[in-house]
Amino acid sequence: MSVKKLVAGLLIAAAATSAAQAEGVTRKAAPNAMIAGSVTVPAGTKLYFLSGSTGSPIDPKVTDTPDAFGDTKAQTLSILTKLKAQLAELGLGMGDIVKLTVFLVGDPAKGGKMDRDGMTESYKQFFGTAEQPNVPARSTVQVAALGRPQTLVEIEAVAAK
Repeated sequence: MSVKKLVAGLLIAAAATSAAQAEGVTRKAAPNAMIAGSVTVPAGTKLYFLSGSTGSPIDPKVTDTPDAFGDTKAQTLSILTKLKAQLAELGLGMGDIVKLTVFLVGDPAKGGKMDRDGMTESYKQFFGTAEQPNVPARSTVQVAALGRPQTLVEIEAVAAK
């Protein structure tokens, strides 16, 4: 095979690979990982930045009691359910989320430590499932406080389509 044919073949293969990658978001995650180690968003993709959201009270009439919003698991479920509805209004789904930032307050019932396990239980209902296999890149941090004393979780998201 001549050098010209080899170079031409390599250029065609590179162009095809580049075009295939440009068609969608690329997520790199270990097998069975709950989060992506990295997400690549191709040029021309529209990004959506969703403000941090907190959970809704269990009973809308009761907002001032210590357990008005539930525990970390309940608050995470509330937030992700609201986020799913917000994305649907934009013509997007949970699989379009490429980055989540999760802020957890230390739970008094857990000795002031964040309840990562409770958050994860609700998170796994929305990401990495048979119905919605995509997982976003994610950071989870413990913070001193959020806007309300009963709020244990706030989540912000970036979606791409």
